[in-house]
Amino acid sequence: MESVAGQQAVRPVVLSFDTRLEMGRAAATDVATELRSRLARQAGVRMVFAAAVSQSDMLQSLIAEPGIDWRRVTAFHMDEYLDLPADAPQRFGSWLRRAIFDRLPFAAVHLIDPGTDADAAVAAYAASLAAAPIDIVCLGIGVNGHLAFNDPPVADFADPQAVKIVTLDDVCRQQQVDDGAFATIADVPRRAVTLTVPRLLDAGRLFCVVPGAAKREAVERALEGPLDTACPASALRLHPDCRLYLDAESDPRRQD
Repeated sequence: MESVAGQQAVRPVVLSFDTRLEMGRAAATDVATELRSRLARQAGVRMVFAAAVSQSDMLQSLIAEPGIDWRRVTAFHMDEYLDLPADAPQRFGSWLRRAIFDRLPFAAVHLIDPGTDADAAVAAYAASLAAAPIDIVCLGIGVNGHLAFNDPPVADFADPQAVKIVTLDDVCRQQQVDDGAFATIADVPRRAVTLTVPRLLDAGRLFCVVPGAAKREAVERALEGPLDTACPASALRLHPDCRLYLDAESDPRRQD
């Protein structure tokens, strides 16, 4: 069994679906079940969301799930661009507000707002996250294997920080163009704020939704490749309770 600094690796539960829509619905059902379970036994739930088109089907289905008291759910998100205007539609906080945050009565929504002092914003966000345990993280995997904005050059499985400022690599920046957020790679910011890998893995449960052919190689490396920062998503194997949702295009076990 593999390990990193004494941490034993375990294989995520991998669930594969024929379509992206089926994948999103199944993931939403499981997230909703976990939410209901936790809300039945604790005062509130704290969860982190990824902002990406890969999450759209899951989020849409999650909004429709019945029996969740969203007034007891506190929301965070996992990364944000620097050097974009506060009202830029590409800001991840803005994307999540449109996708889910403004559509449900959350107890609180904590947005990463770099403002004029990114270092201060990083410290404040880390403190907000540390105020109580994070129960659930809904995340994806990047084309380069990144988790949040932990690209291979900056990912650290033993990162002492909870939140940090990073420089984005060009594969990550091109993905933002391919996802339709920016017209050209020159428009994509070079810097961002991100939750670190250890901060993400410190949550109670991880629900990782990864559709599309562009992610297939990254998924394969995450599941079968070396456990190292060349593929940051391989760190999912260090979490004891991670579920990975794939569609036919992203699942490397399916024949072309």
